[in-house]
Amino acid sequence: MLILLPPSEGKAAPRRGRPLDLASMSFPGLHGHRAVVLDALRALCTTNQPALAAELLGLGSTQTGEVARNAHLLEAPTARADSVYRGVLYEALDVASLSAPARRRAARWLAVTSGLFGLLRPVDRIPAYRLSGEVPLPGIGTVSSYWARRLDRAVREAAGPGLVVDLRSSTYASFWRPGADVVGRVATVRVLHEVHGARRVVSHVNKATKGRLVRTLLEDGGAPRTPSGFADHLGALGWKVEQPDLDRHGTRLDVVVNEL
Repeated sequence: MLILLPPSEGKAAPRRGRPLDLASMSFPGLHGHRAVVLDALRALCTTNQPALAAELLGLGSTQTGEVARNAHLLEAPTARADSVYRGVLYEALDVASLSAPARRRAARWLAVTSGLFGLLRPVDRIPAYRLSGEVPLPGIGTVSSYWARRLDRAVREAAGPGLVVDLRSSTYASFWRPGADVVGRVATVRVLHEVHGARRVVSHVNKATKGRLVRTLLEDGGAPRTPSGFADHLGALGWKVEQPDLDRHGTRLDVVVNEL
C-alpha cells in the first residue's frame, strides 16, 4: 500500500544535522529534477531583491527571513522529513510515538509530495524550506506543473501492484494523477465534519482526521488491495465511511466525523 500525503507549510528547522545530500534520498530517479528545482529556488532567493522573491513565494512582507533560509539550503542542517513537517496532519500522525512495527510500515507505506523534492519518504533528511506547489519559479514555471510531468514513474514504482491511498490537498494532488490503468486501485479521501445533521469540509478537522486515520492504519497493519476493501477495512477499524462512485482520480471515500 502507498499512502500519499501533502507536505506542511509549517516546518521545524533542524538545529543540527548533516547538510542536504540529494544522492542519499529515496526515489533516485528524481535526483536530477530535484537539483533543477533547488537551483532555481536558490537563484531566486540569492538575488538582492528579497521583497520580490517573497512575493513570488507567496510570503508576506514580514517573512523575508524565509527567503534567506531558502538561499542557504545547501548549508542548512537536515533532519528526517517526518520531524521537519509540523502541520496539523503531522502532529496528529506523530510518527515518533508509533510502535516499532508501525514506524517500519510508515517508512514503506508513506510518501510525501513536496514542491522542492517531488516525492519523499518519511526517513529522507531535509532542511526546513519554503516552496508551495503553486509558486512560479523563474526558468521552470509553476512547481506543480514541473512535477506533474516527472512523478508518474516514481509513484508507480512505490505503489507496485497495491492500493494507492491519496490524502493530498488539491494543490499537491496535481503533482500526480493516476492513469487509466491505475485509477481503479486509487482511493481518495474526503473528510466531512457533521454537526446537527449538516456536513461540511473544515480544514483543521480534515487535516487532523487524516493524520489520525493514517496512524490507525499504520498501527493496525492491514493492507487492503482495492478501494472497496479499504472502505470496509476503515469501517472495521471504527471509522464511518461512505463510498461514492469512481471518478477520474480514483474512488472517493467520504469519512464522516462528529468530533476530533
